[in-house]
Amino acid sequence: MRVGGTDLTSGSPGDGEARATIRDREPEPGAAVGVAIVTRNRREQLLETLARLQALPERPPVVVADNGSGDGTGAAVRAGFPAVELVELGANHGSAARTEAARRLASPLVAFSDDDSWWADGALERAAELFDVHPRLGLIAARVLVGPARRLDSTCAAMAASPLPAAPGVPGTAVLGFVACGAIVRREALLACGGFERHYGIGGEEQLLALDLAAAGWQLQYVEQIVALHRPQRGERPGRDAHVLRNDLWSTWLRRPAARIPGATARTLARSGARARTLRGAAAALRGLPWILRARRPLPAAVERSVRLLERTPRRPAQRRV
Repeated sequence: MRVGGTDLTSGSPGDGEARATIRDREPEPGAAVGVAIVTRNRREQLLETLARLQALPERPPVVVADNGSGDGTGAAVRAGFPAVELVELGANHGSAARTEAARRLASPLVAFSDDDSWWADGALERAAELFDVHPRLGLIAARVLVGPARRLDSTCAAMAASPLPAAPGVPGTAVLGFVACGAIVRREALLACGGFERHYGIGGEEQLLALDLAAAGWQLQYVEQIVALHRPQRGERPGRDAHVLRNDLWSTWLRRPAARIPGATARTLARSGARARTLRGAAAALRGLPWILRARRPLPAAVERSVRLLERTPRRPAQRRV
């Protein structure tokens, strides 16, 4: 079977299942894990992803939050995937659209996918088992494999080497970050923390939510046995680096103690380097100061100590702090 130019009968998760009726498969009633997707003007990639998700043996319910697409995404989803719940937001809500999708799900666990990522066979079931056994586990960061060659995402490499003390009895490594297209979260924890910050958009939005989950007492673990697949489009994304820098600065200013902000800010700017994107990102961050000052909530001492431990850990330039 082909969807959007992709052959789903070979080389994809779920191989071996009949594909002829993928689009007609109803989600598993009472599923433990539902999938939340955010999309905008990427119809073909989304349709391929939906076909892969509906082919999973877990048959998860799927909610798509459409950030104001103008390419016929809504009509295509309704026509091709009637079992998928479509939330048409009418405007670009960025990463906050994931929170809206999570609200629509009835499952106690929410797996995030992008419109170009999906989950490996059995990943959602294994994750549900871990959440069931470990009641303080708030988020699982999956091993994200990128592209046809299934290259390990650089952030996952950093998470695997996390120096944070492991929680007793919980598999994987303790982290303070995740890759949004490869994370499964306890729904009650996500919503209690407010979900993804609406000011952040897409790019570097994970850090603040990770800190807030940890501050609320939830454990975040990187578990390499839980696998997500990511097929990002090639090419430059103009303004992305400046956008991520802005969000990194905002996370620092929102959650770090006042005495730590100057040093953390200087380190973030130094990593970005003396270039135009640094100036643009810093200027954008400064424009957000009015809402930042209103929303500041410094981390509990225990979480702040974990952040400092991560700051002292050497990392390669391509790796984000986890």
